[in-house]
Amino acid sequence: MATNKTLISVLIPAYNHEKYIQETIKSIINQTYQNLELIIIDDGSKDSTWQKILDIKPLCEERFSHVAVYTQENQGTINTLNRLLNLSNGKYLYIIASDDIAKPAAIEKEYDFLSKNPDYALCVGDSEIIDSNSEICYLKEDMSPVKDKEKASFKTFGKYLQAGAKISFQSEKFGTYNKLLCGNHVPNGYLVRKSIFDKIGLFTKNAPLEDYWMMLQISKYAKMKYLDEILFSYRIHGANTMANREKMIDMTNQTKENEWDVLENIKLEETLPIVKKIQKAGFCFKRQGIPFVCEILTYKKRDIRRKELWIFGIKILQITKIRKS
Repeated sequence: MATNKTLISVLIPAYNHEKYIQETIKSIINQTYQNLELIIIDDGSKDSTWQKILDIKPLCEERFSHVAVYTQENQGTINTLNRLLNLSNGKYLYIIASDDIAKPAAIEKEYDFLSKNPDYALCVGDSEIIDSNSEICYLKEDMSPVKDKEKASFKTFGKYLQAGAKISFQSEKFGTYNKLLCGNHVPNGYLVRKSIFDKIGLFTKNAPLEDYWMMLQISKYAKMKYLDEILFSYRIHGANTMANREKMIDMTNQTKENEWDVLENIKLEETLPIVKKIQKAGFCFKRQGIPFVCEILTYKKRDIRRKELWIFGIKILQITKIRKS
């Protein structure tokens, strides 16, 4: 493949993943898209993650247009991601955790879509689930992994997220602001147009669930695309955040609460129409002590008219009217 295509930056924030980091890096080395730079920051790992990075660095220097690896005292994911962003030179960004795996054609396929569709800022595919031994597994209804495919409720992480979001990922509703307010449904393994960060700014500690924060901000200004094929391997093991449900709920709520500060300070005239609509309705209910309006739904079917008010994905009010004949 020709190497004169647009430069794409692959960013890896690494922490305590000595068992997985080289497998993650090798999945980037094996990408069919050629013009890549690789930037890795080890965020003060207590295991041998940094040494594993140094061991594979010569191989990376043979493969990539530019390689930069750093280690630092532990600063947390937010600060590490912001440093990675500031160090990147590519027109597009591919952010991958140091325990996940990208399929060989992932970046190329996502780039092909974004390069032809300037109104989209993010493209992502489906994710298969792998365990600590990199073996494929599936998900039960409660998101616990299972090896037996016949006993699984969801065959991929994307299918699990789609069921929770209650939308078709092939529709225009995927990645929209009003749907994301109910909860993050965008899988991992996404390619992002770097220029969108000129509008949304850097990650913030006020929104600790950094990937969810990013999706909410991007959806204010641009569209997202879901490719219905497995382009990523998302690892579930005891140490990752997804395994801690209470922590995830707390981080999600903090990130949603941060949306008020965002909506109060952005230039609404630059956002998509749905953002203005939600902001107007949201501040109306905020004055009544309700923290945030997720969505106001209106149903019309023959003589039945129904309105529903949803907050944080929970329906708290329903008004049904039947027109008299």
